[in-house]
Amino acid sequence: MEKLSPGGLSHLYMTIFLHNFSTFMVIPAITDVTMTALCPGRDECSIAIYLTGFQQAIVGLGTLVMMPLVGNLSDKCGRKALLTLPMIFTIIPLGILAYSRTRNFFYAYFVAKTLTAMVCEGSVHCLALAYVADNVPEGRRASTFGILSGISSSSFVCGTLFTRFVSTTSMFQVATSVAAVAVMYMRIFLPDSIIDDNISAPLLSTEKPKVSNSDENSNAELQSSTALPSLPDIIALLKTSPTFSQAAIVAFFSNLADVGLHASLLYYLKARFHFNKDQFADLMVISGVAGTISQLVLMPLLAPVLGEERLLSIGLLFGCAHMFFYGLAWSFWVPYAAAMFSIFFVFAQPCMRSIVSKQVGPSEQGKAQGCISGICSFANVISPFAFSPLTALFLSEKAPFNFPGFSIICVGFAAMVAFIQSVMIKAAPPISSERVSSNCNHMEP
Repeated sequence: MEKLSPGGLSHLYMTIFLHNFSTFMVIPAITDVTMTALCPGRDECSIAIYLTGFQQAIVGLGTLVMMPLVGNLSDKCGRKALLTLPMIFTIIPLGILAYSRTRNFFYAYFVAKTLTAMVCEGSVHCLALAYVADNVPEGRRASTFGILSGISSSSFVCGTLFTRFVSTTSMFQVATSVAAVAVMYMRIFLPDSIIDDNISAPLLSTEKPKVSNSDENSNAELQSSTALPSLPDIIALLKTSPTFSQAAIVAFFSNLADVGLHASLLYYLKARFHFNKDQFADLMVISGVAGTISQLVLMPLLAPVLGEERLLSIGLLFGCAHMFFYGLAWSFWVPYAAAMFSIFFVFAQPCMRSIVSKQVGPSEQGKAQGCISGICSFANVISPFAFSPLTALFLSEKAPFNFPGFSIICVGFAAMVAFIQSVMIKAAPPISSERVSSNCNHMEP
């Protein structure tokens, strides 16, 4: 497969920007929408916290199964075809709230969001990372991952800033429209990226796959590519190098902390400082602007000098610090100061993904990124069970002691485990595709 022209990545960047813009712009308002539907007129609502935690657990369980499957399918059928499905599914729950936000429609949104997120949650980002790995040399991969994360951060800034100045009704209508435009733009302009030369037609193409006659086992390979990767296959992938397995541990604890923070933070700020949609948007804009500047300017400069391993540790260290600041917030301005830490903690995810991408061959980028996303999804399942009850308890009148941010402090300790593990990661030479294939093929019957 020939490498894409720079225009190919620019179309990917625009696709990711539009898709993330539509999903991020509703985040500041969704807490108020949930509270209004379930506990009108109140600033604390345990049922909303538990319901959000339940949704995250179910979505995490679904993506635990779907992420490795999506990554494996994209290695055979192309990134573009697999990008289409989650981007279309994203439109459905947004459209429900664009129509109405009464209690019945909120429940309809809740069910639709839970079901669609089992496929959509993380899959667009996972496939975008694999797409970049297909078309960018290893030496420039970390900085390109940083640029991709910067594009996501810029869409986060634009989306939340837009939310700050429009009504809730208009916001959901615009989000639905932009999500539809993202799908159409991607289908029209984004070139496909297919690794396996034996299959030249994507799933959504009207053409039939072209199967090489020289390979008598190609039909079996095609059939296996559409199946869920087996546990031995995933274990073999984790054993490709110590670096890969260490990155997987970092991914688990980092995501465990991130999900716990995101599930608790907005409810905590609403109960502690009476924040609403506008304050949430302000907070997210500060975090997003700092993260965007860091990923688009600082990371491309620092990655070649310090290396991904050191940047990963720096990002996780500042991630721990900003979680502790949130949990110990003694005044309304402290969360705004903590949000500025994103200028450093945004290093973590793109560096981790770059480290992973260098440990597998070019034909297994989708499988590797899907494996890491699956591990993150497993953390999504566990995190709500650990942190949602703590959040509900310490925000209620039945708290054993007065410490509203106790659950967020616990989240910070989970992030500290990821930081300690990241310090142990040493720079390792990239693993060739031949070595990865030899490690994985012995598991096949």
